[in-house]
Amino acid sequence: MITTISNSILTAQIKHTGAELCSLKDNSNKEYIWNGNPTFWGKHSPVLFPIVGTLKNNTYQYENAEYHLSRHGFAREMEFELIDKQENSATFSLVSSEETKEKYPFDFELQLIYTLKDKSLKIEYKVFNKGESKLPFSIGAHPAFDLPGNFENYSLAFEKEEPLNYYLLEDGLISNTTNELTLDKNELHLNYKLFENDALVFKKITSKSIIILENSNPFLKVSYSDFPDLGIWTPPNAPFICIEPWFGYSDKVDKFGNLFEKEGVQVLEANTTFHSVFSIVII
Repeated sequence: MITTISNSILTAQIKHTGAELCSLKDNSNKEYIWNGNPTFWGKHSPVLFPIVGTLKNNTYQYENAEYHLSRHGFAREMEFELIDKQENSATFSLVSSEETKEKYPFDFELQLIYTLKDKSLKIEYKVFNKGESKLPFSIGAHPAFDLPGNFENYSLAFEKEEPLNYYLLEDGLISNTTNELTLDKNELHLNYKLFENDALVFKKITSKSIIILENSNPFLKVSYSDFPDLGIWTPPNAPFICIEPWFGYSDKVDKFGNLFEKEGVQVLEANTTFHSVFSIVII
């Protein structure tokens, strides 16, 4: 099932499975979101919850019991309920259940709120701790932006000129190796070799927005002032780029254990709410 929202400039479509954005078009019918062709990657823009990335051995401990969570968590595969719909906005909800508690023994509600205003799509994440104990989680975005034509015609302009050190992944886990990106001023020219070792992972990145350019012409901006961490990824020869604002990331290769002690994890007190926002702006 798909819900459509629109204004005079943009139209967005969201799948109820995963509350996943699957289309964002302007009024010239230009598509900005990857079409989900499984030859490269069968997703469009999944939400990552209650973990971002991979746990070592896909396992963690809580109160002397062992639990298993697959890469990026389960929310992206679950059916959300549409709880509010306006012409230009939609709110989706996922509530904990016996099924989720087998993997993640906490009481929560996750809401995704999509709102179109002028040339921007605002995406809000709300996590409600509905239990009596603390709620440990990570959450992140994974939007894939369509890049037709020659991949090397595109570049990413970071908001700030800064040393951009990123962590290499090793079997999906954060390795102890970092590299520094070579920028042209604050611009990264894209090529597939950058992603030979999977995603580029930035912890506590200073730049809070990235602009995508084609042949030096800007056409889309991702703003994520609330989010401390970032991933950038594409698989081999794929015609898209993922710009992924995160709270948290994979386990390190030499760390394993308690979810509360996981690097980058958020801890929400009982009966409180977490709220974060990022936006996609058409330029």
